Amino acid sequence: MKWIVGLGNPGAKYEDTRHNVGFMVVDELARRWSIPVTQSKCRGLLGDGHAGGQKVALLKPMTYMNLSGESLRSFMDYYKADLEDCIVVYDDLDTAIGRIRLRYQGSAGGHNGIKSIISHTGTQIFNRVRMGISRPEPGRNIADYVLSDFAKSERELLSEMISYACDAIEHALDHPFESTMGKFNR
Repeated sequence: MKWIVGLGNPGAKYEDTRHNVGFMVVDELARRWSIPVTQSKCRGLLGDGHAGGQKVALLKPMTYMNLSGESLRSFMDYYKADLEDCIVVYDDLDTAIGRIRLRYQGSAGGHNGIKSIISHTGTQIFNRVRMGISRPEPGRNIADYVLSDFAKSERELLSEMISYACDAIEHALDHPFESTMGKFNR
């Protein structure tokens, strides 16, 4: 089973914020694959079904960003799921808005959700789709920035980026992640 974890924060207050772009990707995959993500399980919202000819699960941790690893670990333990079958989707300050970067290993790079996952899995080796949100202008508080909504001028780029990330994840369902990286990293 392939499983996709989109990182974000629960609640209407955070719904359209930059930090929730991982949730946005899971929501689009749920729409594409007709998989409701409504089961309250593994400290998150979960949906499962089939896509690309195989069983898939979609997970949105409800632990808040900084504790995302708790939900991911709970899923792994409950389903005896392999981390190599997982793709984690999250926001990235160091990638320009509208762009994605796929990686299969690396440090947390200051991202607290990824720090939590590394802490709860004991490894930095797992598939990732980093969604570009760009850095704020100098002097702006980063926490305020990631918890802010996308500007109207960024909405088209956001929509295209979400669609492109979903295309990459669909490709990864039946191709090695390294091959998917080669095709979708620009």
